[in-house]
Amino acid sequence: MRTFAESTKEVPAWQMHQHRPSATPTEDIRPSLDGITALSHTATITTTACSTADLTRASPPLPEGCTSSYLAVFGAFFALFGTFGQMNAFGTFQAWYAQHQLSHLDASTIAWIGSLQLWVFFFSGGLVGKIFDVYGPRWLMASGTILYVFSIMMTSLSTRYYQYLLAQGLLFGLGVGMLFYPALSSVATYFSRYRATALGVAASGSSFGGVMYPIMLQRLFERYGFAWGVRISGLVSGVLCCIALMTVTRYTPPTTKQFPVDGLPYRRGAGTVMSSFRDARFLLLAAGAALVALGLFIPFIFIVDYAHSIQSIPAHTDFLVLAILNAGGVIGRVAPACLSDVIGRFNILGPAAFLCGLLCLVMWLFAGSSLALLLVFAASYGFASGTFISLITPCVAQISDMRQIGCRIGLLYSAISVPAVVGPPIAGLLLHADGGTYKGMILFAGLTVICGSFLLLAARWRINPRLWARV
Repeated sequence: MRTFAESTKEVPAWQMHQHRPSATPTEDIRPSLDGITALSHTATITTTACSTADLTRASPPLPEGCTSSYLAVFGAFFALFGTFGQMNAFGTFQAWYAQHQLSHLDASTIAWIGSLQLWVFFFSGGLVGKIFDVYGPRWLMASGTILYVFSIMMTSLSTRYYQYLLAQGLLFGLGVGMLFYPALSSVATYFSRYRATALGVAASGSSFGGVMYPIMLQRLFERYGFAWGVRISGLVSGVLCCIALMTVTRYTPPTTKQFPVDGLPYRRGAGTVMSSFRDARFLLLAAGAALVALGLFIPFIFIVDYAHSIQSIPAHTDFLVLAILNAGGVIGRVAPACLSDVIGRFNILGPAAFLCGLLCLVMWLFAGSSLALLLVFAASYGFASGTFISLITPCVAQISDMRQIGCRIGLLYSAISVPAVVGPPIAGLLLHADGGTYKGMILFAGLTVICGSFLLLAARWRINPRLWARV
C-alpha cells in the first residue's frame, strides 16, 4: 500500500512526455534552446500549432542572470566589435582602393575582396559550428584571434590584387568566422527567456565597431598612411579579441542517456546534421535568409562610392555616411531584439527584412544628389538591417535542439555564403553596365531582399499560421 508521500510524488517531466498522447502520429518532442518544447514534424501536415507562447513547457530554465552569462555577453560584444565591426567598414577600403592601390581596376573587381571575405566568413559557419558543439569556444576563438590579427598585418603589406584577396579576403573572413560563431553560440546557451535581448546586445558590438572603424581608418590612412593605419587597427582589434577570449564560455548542462539535456529521454539522432534538412521551418528560414543576403550587404559596400559621386558633399563626409549606416544598426540590434522577446522573434524578422528592401526602392533609389535623404536612408537601413542580423540567430535557436545550436547556426550562415559573395560583384557589374548610374544596382538590392522576406514570412506561417500568435 502506497503512502501519501509516494502517491503525491512528482512525476519527472520526461516520463510525462513518454505517456503524453501525440496530436499526430508523426509529432516529435525535442528539447529546444528556448528551454521549451520544440515540435519537429516529419509529416507534411499536422494539427498542432507551435509558437513561442504555446510551447512554454517542461524544460528547466537555463542559467541566465549568472556571472558567466553576463561575461559571455560582454566578451561576445567585444569579439563582434573588433571583427564584424571592421568587416562592416569594408566600404572604406573599397573607396580607398578605387582611388589608390587598385585604381586601375573597376568597382566590381575590387568588390570581390569584400565578397570573398563575406563568403569565407559565412561558409565557415557549418564546420566552425560543429567543432563548437563538440569542443566549445576556447580553442576556436584562440586560433581565430591569431589568424585574424595575422590577416590584418598581411593586408598592410599587400601591394597586388591577389595579395588582398588572400589576406583581406580568405584569411580575414576565416578569422572572423572562428570568433563570431563561437561567441554568439555561447551566449545562446545561457539564455532562454531573454535570448534575443542578450544576442542583440552582443550583436550591437558589430554596429558600434562599424561606426568607429570607418572614421578611425580614414583618419589613420590620412595621418600615417595605409600600411600603418591598417596595422594600428589590427592591434586594436587584437586587444578586443583577447578580452573576448578571456570572458566567453559555454554553458554545458549535465548529460546522461536517461536524462540528457532538458529532462527528456536520450534520442540518438537529435543532434545530427541531416535532421536540419528534414525540418521545413529551418529550410524556409535558411532559404529566405540566403535570398535576403543577396542584396542586404550591397549598401554597406557601395554607399561610400555613391556618396562620393555626389558633387555637393564636402570632402571626407562620404565616409560618415557609412558610419551613420552602422550607427542605425546599434539601435536596430538592441531595441527590436528586446521587443521580440515579448511579441515573438519570427513576427519581427520577416517584416524587418521587407523594410530593408522597401527602403532601397523608396529612399535610396530617389536620393539623387540629396545628402539629407541619403543620411536618412543610411540611418533607417542600418536600423532595419541590424534588426534582421540580430534576430536571425535567436530564430534559429528557437526551432533547434540544444545539441544542434552551433551546427544549425553554422549551417544557416553557410547557406548565406554563396549569395553574400555574388551579390556585391553583381551589383558592381550592374553599376558598370549602367554607365556609372546606380539605378539597376539599387533595384537589384531592394527586390532580392523583399523576395527573401516572403520566405521568412512563410517560415513564420509554417510554425504557426495564426496571425496574432507570438512566434
